[in-house]
Amino acid sequence: MVDTTKEGKDFSPKILAFSTNNISDPGIDLAGSSHMHYPPSVMVVSMPCTSGIKPDWVLYAVEKGFDGVFIAADGEECAYLPDCSERAAKIVGEAQELLKQKGYEPQRLKMSAICSVCAEPFTNQIKEFSETLKNLGPTRKG
Repeated sequence: MVDTTKEGKDFSPKILAFSTNNISDPGIDLAGSSHMHYPPSVMVVSMPCTSGIKPDWVLYAVEKGFDGVFIAADGEECAYLPDCSERAAKIVGEAQELLKQKGYEPQRLKMSAICSVCAEPFTNQIKEFSETLKNLGPTRKG
């Protein structure tokens, strides 16, 4: 019998992906409609702007069972704030520090700019992140 538990060799990391409805959502939707394959254990939550993510949300997601959090950032294309990229980078730094303080690896958080036509980059980034999380193993306090 194949072991498909979180601790087994077929461990598929559970990933929460924050996406933006104007920029990265269309790219992620394009990946799906183009039948590009990425791990089915990815849950996408849409937001208006990357800078609206709170560092506490990342920690909360990991504490509640997600093995990693991926931020599909809108980068320089943000329609709301000209300094969105800088704000998002600060949020990631704060969230990684929170993870470390609670005994989690900061590598459980990844951010990458994903545009409205970035279906292939999204699938590549999420597959790479999933492999990183597989190497880290299931979420456990350090």
